[in-house]
Amino acid sequence: MNLPPEQRHPIMCLTREGGASGPVEQARLLCEAGARWVQLRMKEAMPEAWLSTAKQVVGVCHDFGALCIVNDSVLIAIASGADGVHLGRHDMDWGHARRMLGQKKLMGGTVNDEEDAARAVASGSLDYAGVGPLRFTGTKQKLAPLLGAEGIGRLIERLGGLPAWAIGGVRPEDLPALRATGASGVAVCAALYGEPSVKSNYDAFAKAWERNFPI
Repeated sequence: MNLPPEQRHPIMCLTREGGASGPVEQARLLCEAGARWVQLRMKEAMPEAWLSTAKQVVGVCHDFGALCIVNDSVLIAIASGADGVHLGRHDMDWGHARRMLGQKKLMGGTVNDEEDAARAVASGSLDYAGVGPLRFTGTKQKLAPLLGAEGIGRLIERLGGLPAWAIGGVRPEDLPALRATGASGVAVCAALYGEPSVKSNYDAFAKAWERNFPI
């Protein structure tokens, strides 16, 4: 599999649970801010509510011309009309997930260590990998060992050219070091939703990326 260059939006934006606004409003705010790749993350949701929300989030993203992928569930991704799915290391076998998803939708997988990286390459099923965590993040209940930029770089080298997005507590000031690792972009959650606003926070990432690494 391969992620086409036109779909390699460098800033992947994740929705979060427990905030003042729900995923649908978060997706709208992200897209209004300029986001072109949104990942819906609803780890605590029941299936019916998850699917209903996913359909709405997909609709919002597509209205703005943005991609929308679903975290954790191939079935929800398919049923909601999402553009793809992101699977953690324990969610589902990546080869089986690809057969269910088909060849036209995007599929990413989380890579936390060298064993994950080897599995990602061997599966031949992923369009990209989410590599990390860079540092501590409160959005993960069971956080893998922290890698730092150097550790992320080592895993990217093991991926054999598979596009990689750095994950885990990423901040705008991290972009120079992460670009040096060969990362294609970053996936961001918590840093998008603090003060002063989603737009200002997204702009900080987008401007840092453009300033350091012209698209």
